[in-house]
Amino acid sequence: MPPASKIDLVDEETRRELDARIIANGFGGYVGLSDWLTERGYSIGKSAVGLYGKNLQRRIDAIKTSTEAARQIAAAAPDDADDRSNAIISLVQTSIFESLIALHEAEDEPNHAERVALLGKAAKNIATLTRASVARHKWATEVRRNIAAALEALKKEGFDSGTLDEAEKRISIYLPANNR
Repeated sequence: MPPASKIDLVDEETRRELDARIIANGFGGYVGLSDWLTERGYSIGKSAVGLYGKNLQRRIDAIKTSTEAARQIAAAAPDDADDRSNAIISLVQTSIFESLIALHEAEDEPNHAERVALLGKAAKNIATLTRASVARHKWATEVRRNIAAALEALKKEGFDSGTLDEAEKRISIYLPANNR
Protein backbone atom coordinates (compact mmCIF):
# COMPACT_ATOMS: atom_id res chain seq x y z
CA MET A 1 0.00 0.00 0.00
CA PRO A 2 1.49 3.38 -0.93
CA PRO A 3 2.24 5.81 1.88
CA ALA A 4 -0.42 8.36 2.77
CA SER A 5 -0.10 11.69 1.01
CA LYS A 6 0.80 14.64 3.17
CA ILE A 7 -2.61 16.13 2.49
CA ASP A 8 -4.25 12.98 3.91
CA LEU A 9 -2.57 13.88 7.20
CA VAL A 10 -4.13 17.38 7.31
CA ASP A 11 -6.96 17.82 9.81
CA GLU A 12 -10.50 17.71 8.40
CA GLU A 13 -11.28 21.40 8.91
CA THR A 14 -8.11 22.49 7.09
CA ARG A 15 -8.77 20.01 4.28
CA ARG A 16 -12.30 21.37 3.80
CA GLU A 17 -10.91 24.91 3.73
CA LEU A 18 -8.25 23.78 1.24
CA ASP A 19 -10.95 22.27 -0.97
CA ALA A 20 -12.92 25.51 -0.86
CA ARG A 21 -9.82 27.59 -1.65
CA ILE A 22 -8.82 25.31 -4.55
CA ILE A 23 -12.31 25.62 -6.04
CA ALA A 24 -12.41 29.40 -5.42
CA ASN A 25 -9.01 29.73 -7.14
CA GLY A 26 -10.32 27.89 -10.19
CA PHE A 27 -8.05 24.90 -9.52
CA GLY A 28 -4.94 27.03 -9.63
CA GLY A 29 -2.77 29.15 -7.34
CA TYR A 30 -1.11 26.14 -5.77
CA VAL A 31 2.01 28.06 -4.69
CA GLY A 32 -0.13 30.37 -2.58
CA LEU A 33 -2.08 27.43 -1.18
CA SER A 34 1.17 25.67 -0.30
CA ASP A 35 2.26 28.83 1.54
CA TRP A 36 -1.12 28.98 3.32
CA LEU A 37 -0.71 25.37 4.46
CA THR A 38 2.80 26.16 5.72
CA GLU A 39 1.35 29.01 7.80
CA ARG A 40 -1.06 26.46 9.29
CA GLY A 41 1.84 24.19 10.27
CA TYR A 42 1.84 21.79 7.32
CA SER A 43 4.89 21.51 5.08
CA ILE A 44 3.26 20.55 1.77
CA GLY A 45 4.76 21.54 -1.57
CA LYS A 46 2.94 23.08 -4.52
CA SER A 47 3.24 19.85 -6.51
CA ALA A 48 1.43 17.83 -3.84
CA VAL A 49 -1.25 20.53 -3.58
CA GLY A 50 -1.52 20.58 -7.38
CA LEU A 51 -1.95 16.80 -7.56
CA TYR A 52 -4.60 16.98 -4.82
CA GLY A 53 -6.34 19.80 -6.71
CA LYS A 54 -6.27 17.78 -9.94
CA ASN A 55 -7.84 14.80 -8.16
CA LEU A 56 -10.44 17.07 -6.52
CA GLN A 57 -11.33 18.54 -9.90
CA ARG A 58 -11.62 15.07 -11.41
CA ARG A 59 -14.00 13.99 -8.60
CA ILE A 60 -16.11 17.14 -8.98
CA ASP A 61 -16.23 16.74 -12.77
CA ALA A 62 -17.28 13.09 -12.37
CA ILE A 63 -20.09 14.12 -10.00
CA LYS A 64 -21.24 16.86 -12.38
CA THR A 65 -21.16 14.46 -15.34
CA SER A 66 -23.06 11.71 -13.56
CA THR A 67 -25.60 14.19 -12.18
CA GLU A 68 -26.22 15.60 -15.66
CA ALA A 69 -26.47 12.11 -17.12
CA ALA A 70 -28.99 11.16 -14.42
CA ARG A 71 -31.05 14.28 -15.23
CA GLN A 72 -31.04 13.43 -18.93
CA ILE A 73 -31.98 9.81 -18.28
CA ALA A 74 -34.78 10.85 -15.94
CA ALA A 75 -36.12 13.29 -18.56
CA ALA A 76 -35.87 10.78 -21.40
CA ALA A 77 -37.06 7.72 -19.49
CA PRO A 78 -39.04 8.44 -16.33
CA ASP A 79 -38.63 5.73 -13.72
CA ASP A 80 -41.66 5.86 -11.46
CA ALA A 81 -40.92 2.40 -10.10
CA ASP A 82 -37.37 3.55 -9.27
CA ASP A 83 -35.87 0.54 -11.05
CA ARG A 84 -32.58 2.39 -11.57
CA SER A 85 -32.14 2.92 -7.83
CA ASN A 86 -32.93 -0.72 -7.19
CA ALA A 87 -30.40 -1.75 -9.83
CA ILE A 88 -27.70 0.52 -8.40
CA ILE A 89 -28.29 -0.71 -4.85
CA SER A 90 -28.17 -4.29 -6.11
CA LEU A 91 -24.92 -3.70 -8.01
CA VAL A 92 -23.25 -2.11 -4.99
CA GLN A 93 -24.45 -4.90 -2.71
CA THR A 94 -23.10 -7.48 -5.16
CA SER A 95 -19.77 -5.68 -5.38
CA ILE A 96 -19.44 -5.51 -1.59
CA PHE A 97 -20.34 -9.22 -1.33
CA GLU A 98 -17.74 -10.16 -3.96
CA SER A 99 -15.14 -8.04 -2.17
CA LEU A 100 -15.90 -9.77 1.12
CA ILE A 101 -15.45 -13.17 -0.54
CA ALA A 102 -12.19 -12.05 -2.13
CA LEU A 103 -10.98 -10.76 1.24
CA HIS A 104 -11.88 -14.05 2.87
CA GLU A 105 -10.10 -16.07 0.16
CA ALA A 106 -7.05 -13.80 -0.13
CA GLU A 107 -3.79 -15.54 0.49
CA ASP A 108 -2.15 -12.32 1.66
CA GLU A 109 -4.86 -11.65 4.23
CA PRO A 110 -4.39 -8.42 6.15
CA ASN A 111 -3.82 -8.81 9.85
CA HIS A 112 -6.86 -9.46 12.00
CA ALA A 113 -7.26 -5.84 13.09
CA GLU A 114 -7.28 -4.65 9.47
CA ARG A 115 -9.71 -7.40 8.53
CA VAL A 116 -12.09 -6.49 11.36
CA ALA A 117 -11.90 -2.83 10.31
CA LEU A 118 -12.66 -3.71 6.68
CA LEU A 119 -15.55 -5.97 7.67
CA GLY A 120 -16.90 -3.26 9.96
CA LYS A 121 -16.86 -0.74 7.12
CA ALA A 122 -18.50 -3.22 4.78
CA ALA A 123 -21.21 -4.01 7.34
CA LYS A 124 -21.90 -0.31 7.83
CA ASN A 125 -22.18 0.19 4.06
CA ILE A 126 -24.47 -2.81 3.71
CA ALA A 127 -26.69 -1.48 6.51
CA THR A 128 -26.85 1.92 4.81
CA LEU A 129 -27.76 0.33 1.46
CA THR A 130 -30.38 -1.86 3.10
CA ARG A 131 -31.95 1.15 4.84
CA ALA A 132 -31.99 3.02 1.53
CA SER A 133 -33.63 0.07 -0.20
CA VAL A 134 -36.25 -0.32 2.53
CA ALA A 135 -36.98 3.42 2.59
CA ARG A 136 -37.30 3.52 -1.20
CA HIS A 137 -39.64 0.53 -1.13
CA LYS A 138 -41.80 2.09 1.62
CA TRP A 139 -41.96 5.37 -0.31
CA ALA A 140 -42.94 3.61 -3.56
CA THR A 141 -45.59 1.56 -1.75
CA GLU A 142 -47.03 4.68 -0.15
CA VAL A 143 -47.13 6.52 -3.48
CA ARG A 144 -48.88 3.58 -5.14
CA ARG A 145 -51.35 3.39 -2.25
CA ASN A 146 -52.05 7.12 -2.53
CA ILE A 147 -52.56 6.91 -6.28
CA ALA A 148 -54.92 3.95 -5.88
CA ALA A 149 -56.90 5.88 -3.25
CA ALA A 150 -57.00 8.91 -5.52
CA LEU A 151 -58.27 6.85 -8.45
CA GLU A 152 -60.90 5.22 -6.25
CA ALA A 153 -62.04 8.66 -5.05
CA LEU A 154 -62.26 9.85 -8.65
CA LYS A 155 -64.37 6.82 -9.60
CA LYS A 156 -66.75 7.61 -6.73
CA GLU A 157 -67.04 11.15 -8.11
CA GLY A 158 -68.04 9.70 -11.44
CA PHE A 159 -64.79 10.55 -13.21
CA ASP A 160 -64.32 8.18 -16.11
CA SER A 161 -62.63 10.16 -18.91
CA GLY A 162 -60.74 13.32 -19.72
CA THR A 163 -57.36 14.41 -20.82
CA LEU A 164 -54.20 13.16 -19.16
CA ASP A 165 -53.51 16.65 -17.82
CA GLU A 166 -56.94 16.82 -16.21
CA ALA A 167 -56.52 13.36 -14.68
CA GLU A 168 -53.07 14.28 -13.30
CA LYS A 169 -54.44 17.50 -11.81
CA ARG A 170 -57.34 15.69 -10.20
CA ILE A 171 -55.16 12.83 -8.90
CA SER A 172 -52.61 15.22 -7.41
CA ILE A 173 -55.17 16.77 -5.05
CA TYR A 174 -55.47 13.40 -3.29
CA LEU A 175 -51.72 12.88 -2.90
CA PRO A 176 -49.81 14.17 0.12
CA ALA A 177 -47.82 17.32 -0.67
CA ASN A 178 -44.45 15.49 -0.57
CA ASN A 179 -45.59 13.03 -3.28
CA ARG A 180 -46.80 15.65 -5.76
